Amino acid sequence: MKICALTMVYRDYWALGQWYRHYGKYLGPRNLYVISHGHDPEIAKICPEASIITIPRDDLKNFDRVRMRLMNGIQSGLGNLYDWVIQTDADELVCYNPETYESFEEMFASTKAPALFALGLNLAEVDGDAPLAPDASALAHRRVACITGHYSKAWAVRKALPLRWHGVFCGYRKTAEFPFEMPDDVFFVHLKHANMAELDATNAVRQSVAQDVGEDWGVKGWAKPDVHTRRFFKKMTAADELPWPEAVALGYEQIRDNPVRDPKRGIVKPPFIHYVCRTVLPEWFSTV
Repeated sequence: MKICALTMVYRDYWALGQWYRHYGKYLGPRNLYVISHGHDPEIAKICPEASIITIPRDDLKNFDRVRMRLMNGIQSGLGNLYDWVIQTDADELVCYNPETYESFEEMFASTKAPALFALGLNLAEVDGDAPLAPDASALAHRRVACITGHYSKAWAVRKALPLRWHGVFCGYRKTAEFPFEMPDDVFFVHLKHANMAELDATNAVRQSVAQDVGEDWGVKGWAKPDVHTRRFFKKMTAADELPWPEAVALGYEQIRDNPVRDPKRGIVKPPFIHYVCRTVLPEWFSTV
């Protein structure tokens, strides 16, 4: 079975390093594809064996839509060469319990679905966590996370199925029967809030982009990223904390059992429940 992973990045070097080391470990670095938004020689230093595709950065008007179409087009092309294509942002890692699956190949072989979703975890740096060394794994040093529907995203396809709005575009007449498959013991980990020093730098870049482009950028949250950061930590702290097994069970109940099927858009996606509960990750995450 042939599997590859695809992402797109602009100056988010810390997250890209996490992405490259994680997927390179499981898929081999030469099966990784990075779209560089503008020429940036630093990306080749971080991802020395990945294939890097450089695109222009001279027009950002409505770029979020352009980005979606571009990534889905490249994903579709890679689908001619690979059995499965993993598509995530650079700060998103898909992790499976090694006691349940030995490999991504075993996981994919266990399903007949054309696309997979995973239960979302918003990983966080909390009081008492030591700052991360530049090359340290976030998963090895962070333990607190929120179960979230917002990041229970579609992340892998084996056909030319576009990913849209955290879900899958399956066609206007197919939303009722399209499988919303979210395997047990597979998790979609969002790293944005796991490294506060890097988050401050990333927020500064995003705010600068939003100020330069204005409303034509079309990405919510970039104009006032610090406000969104404070809101996240406030709501995460206020969320109920549950032991890991109970938290996961509640997440599956609220998210996996309640997919959003939108025939007007032709999309199946997770419900956007941001804060199901807070939990502490089990030890196996530190080894993946």
